[in-house]
Amino acid sequence: MSDLTAVKAALRAQRIETPSWAFGNTGTRFKVFAQPGVPRTVQEKIDDAGQVHKFTGVAPSVAVHIPWDAVDDYPALAAYAKDQGIVIGTVNANVFQDDAYRLGSVANPDPAVRAKAVAHLVECVDIMDATGSRDLKLWFADGTNYPGQDDIAARQDRLAEALRETYARLAPDQRLLLEYKLFEPSFYTTDVPDWGTSLLHCQALGPQAAVVVDTGHHAPGTNIEFIVALLLRAGRLGGFDFNSRFYADDDLMVGAADPFQLFRILHEVVKADALRPGAGVAFMLDQCHNIEPKIPAQIRSVLNVQEATAKALLVDQPALAAAQQAGDVLGANAVLMDAYNTDVRPLLAGLREDMGLDPDPVAAYHRSGYGEKIAAERIGGTQAGWGS
Repeated sequence: MSDLTAVKAALRAQRIETPSWAFGNTGTRFKVFAQPGVPRTVQEKIDDAGQVHKFTGVAPSVAVHIPWDAVDDYPALAAYAKDQGIVIGTVNANVFQDDAYRLGSVANPDPAVRAKAVAHLVECVDIMDATGSRDLKLWFADGTNYPGQDDIAARQDRLAEALRETYARLAPDQRLLLEYKLFEPSFYTTDVPDWGTSLLHCQALGPQAAVVVDTGHHAPGTNIEFIVALLLRAGRLGGFDFNSRFYADDDLMVGAADPFQLFRILHEVVKADALRPGAGVAFMLDQCHNIEPKIPAQIRSVLNVQEATAKALLVDQPALAAAQQAGDVLGANAVLMDAYNTDVRPLLAGLREDMGLDPDPVAAYHRSGYGEKIAAERIGGTQAGWGS
């Protein structure tokens, strides 16, 4: 796509979802660092997510995590989000922090524990009904630490049964998105360790199940764009959890470690015409801002995705296809590199001005005084973070 009008239209239509937990206190295994102005309630998380959309114009939904964001009245929560100019997006289930899940949740050998986990997953679908959410995102910490600890095949059977029960509860316009992760917290086997395992379970469930690709959940050197291309080809790419990694699941700002990788991934998305909202690929952020300020980091992350997307849209696809067909190895690579090396910041600044936004969202946020306001107002109570 080289027509700048079409490129701008595609960028204007792009939607990037922020995660509620990114606005709370987060940290490493060693320390959670508190920051002034951090939300104390899910409503304050929604306030902060609304600020990201206000200054970027492309982040109109916020993902919630249950029970971290549990409330008594979910229709009221959805109405509150609407008042802030956004909507409740993906509902994320949590079956990894209860003591009962020491040996797993849906794959646990104890049927009572499995029933408890499935009941929570079904509860999350109830919350989707109440908030108007389309997607239920599932990530399981289930696995084993030692050979012989449990039956590997039996755990897959238990997992499949739990997914079937949950899938059966979905409304026709809802989806189950199954995430995978190479390792952690289990170190011998992980029950959903890779895209192939996730895909097999989704295919067994039906057309409303799709795979989530978290960019931090792979072994070093994994060709993530290859995975993306295959899932797109199969019609089973449900969405992304965008973040960045240097070693393991670091949850750093998207594009921080390898912006070229992000470009390569989005090139596959653009080539498959899967950037448009109607294609069903959810572009979500999944990050923990440990030492950087939360809201500016989320804004910067949205901008990073936009920049990589803009470069992917600028790839001269006919020239690339011609070079590939001719076996011109260096020529084909040069087409990609020309797009990647383009400075798209002026293009995006102009787009924002066309949308009635400040061309520099981070600077505009700092000038707004919102950060100082919440630091002064959010005094007392317990700041929301992991598990709250």
